[in-house]
Amino acid sequence: MRHRIAVVGGGPAGLTFARVLHRHGHPVTVLDRDSSPGARSPGGTLDLHEGMGQRALDKAGLLAGFRTLSRPEGQAMRILDTDGTVLRDWRPRPDERANPEIDRGQLRDLLLGPLDVQWGRGVTEVVPGTRDGVLVRSADGRQEAFDLVVGADGAWSRVRAALSSATPRYTGVTSVETSLDDVDARHPDLARLIGDGSLAVYGVNRAVVAQRNSGGHVKVYAQFRAPLDAADPADADAEAVRSSLLALFDGWAAAVLDLLRHGTTFTRRPLYVMPVAHTWDHVPGVTLLGDAAHLMPPLGLGANLAMLEGAELAEAVAANPGDGDEAVRAFEQQMWARAAKYAKITAAGLERLVSPDPAEALALFDELQPS
Repeated sequence: MRHRIAVVGGGPAGLTFARVLHRHGHPVTVLDRDSSPGARSPGGTLDLHEGMGQRALDKAGLLAGFRTLSRPEGQAMRILDTDGTVLRDWRPRPDERANPEIDRGQLRDLLLGPLDVQWGRGVTEVVPGTRDGVLVRSADGRQEAFDLVVGADGAWSRVRAALSSATPRYTGVTSVETSLDDVDARHPDLARLIGDGSLAVYGVNRAVVAQRNSGGHVKVYAQFRAPLDAADPADADAEAVRSSLLALFDGWAAAVLDLLRHGTTFTRRPLYVMPVAHTWDHVPGVTLLGDAAHLMPPLGLGANLAMLEGAELAEAVAANPGDGDEAVRAFEQQMWARAAKYAKITAAGLERLVSPDPAEALALFDELQPS
């Protein structure tokens, strides 16, 4: 069994890996660049699938805790036409537990538990094959050697460079995120419009999606096709971004525009992906999980897949104390095959959701949603 194991990145993938390994009695160090768990917003809500994210939590012994925190009613989905006409209004059955929602912050806290996390450890370089093992260098000048380093540090992974020269590419779609706070009290009409789950409106090469989080918080995403050089300016103030979005969605139903009109701050995120079949030559002592390995469009599969990978890798390493490297090699082969399948699915899904023909988004919903 490897005695010195580190995972870089304290997101769902890295924390799931660490928590499952911890459950098997093996110490693991989590290195995260943030100064503390609450240093920045953890993001919106996640729907954890029965066979993926929930399965990973079960392996970590945390499924009961998840069920206490999750919101099965958050699976509801309402789709409007741009004029406000309701096209679909799907609500889960009372016993539906296939994809319940949980806030990212709640999931993070559930996974953290007793883990050893070194906050403020932004990794700048990973050097495999040294005499002492795999060397991890941090922005603060510290360096430490490990026997296994797992890169779960997201789209712009610093660990990836030790394995692959591949970099993310822009999809042609940009998402601008805003939010509404205390929506039930401050914007009751919008609260009723969104319902318990998500609301989506699809137009020509653009969409607006609103997702209810816990505590009356709603995340709103305006998505559109644009050249990358026109996807910012990052330093534009909130009113300038709001005005540009209202102009972009001019003519849509007033209630849909109100989701943007009442938004607070705005964050612009061009959507990137890794090559669909991203692989690398195996390097002893280093591997990748989640977005660091196979960045996909954010259509609900990425976090689920990353968590399942983290749990599976931890189990493989714990079960092979005599040959952990061979266990990692076998895991990579399995991960690549499965990730390629889902990367194709999500790439095709993004093309249909932000499409010249809005009917494609509706058709995709009908294909995927349970009856």
